[in-house]
Amino acid sequence: MQIKINHDTHYSFDSEVFLEPHYLRFQPRSTVYSQIQSIALNINPLPEGNKVIRDEENNILNFCWFGGKTQNLTIKLETIIETRDYNPFDFIVSPFRYNQLPFGYSPQERKLLHATLAKHAISEKLYQYGIKIQKSAGQETIPFLTQLTDQLHQDFSLIYREEGEPWQPDETFVNQKGSCRDLAWMQIMLLRHLGIASRFVSGYYYFDMEEEPNYELHAWVEVFLPGAGWVGLDPSHGILTGNTHLPFAVSAYPEKTMPVTGSIRGAAKMTMQTDLMIRVFS
Repeated sequence: MQIKINHDTHYSFDSEVFLEPHYLRFQPRSTVYSQIQSIALNINPLPEGNKVIRDEENNILNFCWFGGKTQNLTIKLETIIETRDYNPFDFIVSPFRYNQLPFGYSPQERKLLHATLAKHAISEKLYQYGIKIQKSAGQETIPFLTQLTDQLHQDFSLIYREEGEPWQPDETFVNQKGSCRDLAWMQIMLLRHLGIASRFVSGYYYFDMEEEPNYELHAWVEVFLPGAGWVGLDPSHGILTGNTHLPFAVSAYPEKTMPVTGSIRGAAKMTMQTDLMIRVFS
C-alpha cells in the first residue's frame, strides 16, 4: 500500500520580521513496516542554508537559516510512503521476567533509557488508576499495556486542540478529556511511574472513513520492552499502533517533536494555517 502525504504550513506576520534559525521536523521515519519512496520539502522564503541532520534521538531534521526580512513563512511537504502488512503483536518479550510487573531494567538499559524513565509528579488518584488496571491484568505486561490503552480510550473524551503544549497529566485526568497529545503525555507519565520506559511520538495517522476526513497531526506513545523493542500504543483510539501510524519524530520530551521550532526577530503578531491531506493508492 502506498500513502501520499501533503502537509502545508503557513505563517503570516502583520509586519516584516527576521527569521532566526529553524528546526523542521516533517520527514517521516522509516519503520519495519514503512519506507519512504519520495519526499519533497519546499520552503518559502528560500533559506540561505538548509542542512539535513539527525538529532540526539535519531530524528531527521532540516536545520534552516535565513537572510533578509519577510512577512510569510510557508513550508510544503509532499511524500509517498510504501507500507506493508504489519502485526503489532508479532513479538516476544525476553528475558521472560519482563512479562511480569513490576520489572526493573538492567543497569545498562537504565542508563540508555534514562530520559524515557524520568518522572514528573502525578496525583495518587492517577497512579492508583494505573495500579488498578495492572492488578486486573494479573500483573502481566502485555495485557496491562493493552488494557490501559483501551481503558484510556473508553474513559477519556478525545478533543481537538490545534496549538499548545500537552496538558499536565493531572489536568487531563481531572478533566476526563484531552487532545491526542494530552492523552499520550498522561499515559507516558503514568507508565514511567510504573517503571516502564516511555516516549512521545508525533506523526501522521491514516484511517478509512466514508467521508473524506479532516486530518490533523497525531500523537501517541512508545514503550520499550526487551526482546520487542519500542512498541507503539495509541490511547486516542485504544489500540497498538499499526502500519498506518507514520511517525516523523520521537522523543522523551514532547517539545522535541514539534514540526517547527524557531523564533523571529521583531514585534509582529503571527497567525498560522495548516492543511494536511493523506491519501492511499495502489
